Amino acid sequence: FCLLCCHCQIEFVFMFSRQGKVRLQKWYTVSSQKEKKKVSRELVSLILARKSKMSNFVEWKNMKIVYKRYASLYFAFAISAEDNELMALETIHRYVELLDKYFGSVCELDIIFNFDKAYYILNELLLGGEVQESSKKQVLKAMASQDTLDDESQGKSAVEYVG
Repeated sequence: FCLLCCHCQIEFVFMFSRQGKVRLQKWYTVSSQKEKKKVSRELVSLILARKSKMSNFVEWKNMKIVYKRYASLYFAFAISAEDNELMALETIHRYVELLDKYFGSVCELDIIFNFDKAYYILNELLLGGEVQESSKKQVLKAMASQDTLDDESQGKSAVEYVG
């Protein structure tokens, strides 16, 4: 199933806990900080109030909200009303697979303490609200390269500090 074959414009991405704490958010449209907070509060409340047997798609304002719960975390994407909900759901699943592969069964604490890595993976997967790279192998390869660079830069700064 190719994620690049179908167009799906993502407006914004939220990851939040069952308690309603937003752990990650990425906006692909311009909004004020006040508007972002309002939208965040409203959508988190809306999704948490839904029963588990209900659809993972919600029509909201002029968009569709596509969400999925994995363990204690909810992942939600806002897409335009004309876009394919199943493509958004598949993109959410791909992101979770990447997080699982990178962290080894990702949990909320992984996101809290390594939020930069979660953002980096998201940025490798999505660019400007569209799927940039659908290959898990390629995204994980980019993550490995980034980790190597991080390790090298931390090693150099420690050596410079001692020397």
